[in-house]
Amino acid sequence: MIATITMGLMAGLFFAYDISVMPGLAKTDDRTYVEAMQNFNALIDGNGLFGMAFIGALLAAAIAAFLEHRRGRRGTALWIGAAAVLYLVALMITFSVNIPLNNDLAAIGDAAKATDFSVVEKFKGTWATTNIVRTLLCTAALGFLARALVLHGRGSAAVAPAMRPYGV
Repeated sequence: MIATITMGLMAGLFFAYDISVMPGLAKTDDRTYVEAMQNFNALIDGNGLFGMAFIGALLAAAIAAFLEHRRGRRGTALWIGAAAVLYLVALMITFSVNIPLNNDLAAIGDAAKATDFSVVEKFKGTWATTNIVRTLLCTAALGFLARALVLHGRGSAAVAPAMRPYGV
């Protein structure tokens, strides 16, 4: 359940950037774009709740896959493991593409005093495209985790029918 919730939060965050934040910023001038992205990145970097979901999605999925495998629920473990792999790919994209681009924007310094915004065009296209890929990866991982929950529930119901609500 924790893996599913944290993965949903990450998919939702990336999706929100795809459909609102990035298109909205694309309508601004370069100075405003840089200042806003610098502010977003600073807030995300220093946010413990974000960090818990960001890393927690992978950790929770890996632990859940291990536990399901150990309990002999191989099918469920495979769905969870596949979700973890998809999210790991999203993290690899984040660390190899998105964060370096964020650092390029941070290197501009105070956007109000900056004169060279040449990095913004490269940032816009590459960052937004890789974010769409991260959204797709996380959404697929979320679907895999939802499937795993269904399989887990079926396995639990077969093992402990007395635990079902109202004898259903």
